[in-house]
This record gives sequence, structure tokens and C-alpha cells, in this order.
Amino acid sequence: MLKEKLSIIKIGGNIIEDETSLAAFLKLFSNLEGNKILVHGGGKRATSVASKLGITSKMIDGRRITDAETLEVITMVYGGLVNKNIVAKLQALQVDAIGLTGADINSIKSDKRPIKEIDFGYVGDVKEITSHSIDKLIKADFTPVFCAITHDGNGQLLNTNADTIASTIGVGMSKIYDTSIYYCFELNGVLQDFSDKESVIKNIDTETYQNLLKNGMISDGMIPKLDNCFDALQNGVQKVHIGNTAMFTKENNNFTTITL
Repeated sequence: MLKEKLSIIKIGGNIIEDETSLAAFLKLFSNLEGNKILVHGGGKRATSVASKLGITSKMIDGRRITDAETLEVITMVYGGLVNKNIVAKLQALQVDAIGLTGADINSIKSDKRPIKEIDFGYVGDVKEITSHSIDKLIKADFTPVFCAITHDGNGQLLNTNADTIASTIGVGMSKIYDTSIYYCFELNGVLQDFSDKESVIKNIDTETYQNLLKNGMISDGMIPKLDNCFDALQNGVQKVHIGNTAMFTKENNNFTTITL
């Protein structure tokens, strides 16, 4: 029996920060046919709000240290300000969206990251998703909009990487749907030459990825994103793409497709 299709789209901070870019993206998203889930971060907004509150954001190798104060800011910004702004804009586009953290309907559980060389604080490594609960929302014609917050099942919220959330939702939902993931950001895709924004690598398979790593052509921030892509494909997701916000439209074919 053929499975219905499900598209999971993850958007990053630069799109969220720019009202024009966000409006254009949400218009495209609203026109996307079929079942869909939106996942968003909001790190730049969280850093800005934290600064206004006199809280210094601590980063190590591009990763946020989430102490108790920072977790409060992230909960307010991701789960409130950013999430509800997106949901309201989607309602204006006739998309019946519902904003969620991983704690809502017990949808995404994480373990607090263990302390090794670095104590990341209240950061969660995703453990499981409750796919049947998310499916109930989709079956009821709601469009889930997840922010980058999960929970540990014991009342503790945890800051969690949005790319990982998109990948994990994709894997969990692939048991029910033919699932595709689109990682949307401001570039056209993974670039051969970062100074040339048109130098998109159209296809990256496992062998190509290893060669790109060996030659130092993949930047630090792209490595965990691509690792999530391959993990998703190895665990049931049908298709994974990386590119700008127009890549899931029929008119655009200038993006990166990840294959095994």
C-alpha cells in the first residue's frame, strides 16, 4: 500500500530574523500541497533578547551553553515570540497551524546531554518521538509548527538542535508516511566555493561527503547538518534536500540533494 507523502521543512535564524524573507517563505509554505510540518530555530532572536535582559550568551564551537537563565529566554523566544508569530502569519494564509514544543502531546523526548569536556547545561539529545500523536494532528488537518525545545519526560524542558528535531521527526514519521525533509536557509545549497553563491553541489552521497570532509570543503556548521541528513536517510526518510526557501517549489531545481 502506498504511503501518503509528508514534507518536513526546517527554517533557520536568518529567515526568521528578516520579516520580508519570512513572509515570502511562509507564502510558499502555505501553497505547498499535502501533509506538512514546519520546524524552526530562533537562536539569533534569543541572543538579541538575552542581551536586552543583560544576559550574556555563551557559545562554544558555535553551540549555545544553556544555563537556567538562558533556558528561560529560549523558552520565551522559541516557544512564544517566534513560534506564535509564525503560527499567526500562517493562519492569515489560511493554514490551520498549531505551535508546539516537544513537551506538547509528549511529542519529542530528549536526554539531557551528559557532561564530558563541556557542560552544555540544559541541552537535550533527542531520544524518541511519539509519531502517532503528531499523526493525530495531521489527520485532523492541523499543520504542526515545532520550535527547538524538547522535554525529558520528568518536567524539564531542554534546548535542542532544530536540524536534529527535523531529522528525528522525519525518521519517526517515515513509519507512517513517505517522508521528505527540506533544510531551508539563505544559500542555494551546499557550495563548492563559499565565495561563489551559485557553485551548488547538486548531489552529495556518502562517498562525496567523505571526500569533501577530507579536502576541508565543508564548514563546521554544515557538518552536523549533513550528518543529520545521512542519519535520516539511513533510518527511513525517503528524500533530503538542502537549499533556499524556494527549493520545494516546482520551479526551482538549484539545490543540494543528499543520497546514500
